[in-house]
Amino acid sequence: QVQLVESGGGLVEAGESARLSCAASGSIFSSSSMGWYRQAPGKQRELVAVITPGGRINAADSVKGRFTISRDNAKNTVYLQMNSLKPEDTATYYCYANHNLRGFYWGRGTQVTVSS
Repeated sequence: QVQLVESGGGLVEAGESARLSCAASGSIFSSSSMGWYRQAPGKQRELVAVITPGGRINAADSVKGRFTISRDNAKNTVYLQMNSLKPEDTATYYCYANHNLRGFYWGRGTQVTVSS
């Protein structure tokens, strides 16, 4: 059983920073691509950033230069450091794990609200 638990969301002002964490249970973390999606009200879920088991990173153009994804395999945790937050970053952020044999798993999400 794989569980992903996000934390670190909340209300921040524009220009401030926040860090999301996603702690994974189970044994698949180190061999899974880990990432973050977000979904704003009335919009489709979009990929924010992903990090492969080897550390390769891909990020949405809208967050490049502001958001950084990282992982700590010893802690089974993936992080999303978000700097220079904008009101348009307001969304529910979902952590996911993608394992080539065990499948795809979602966290329940954490709300990030950026006030202007």
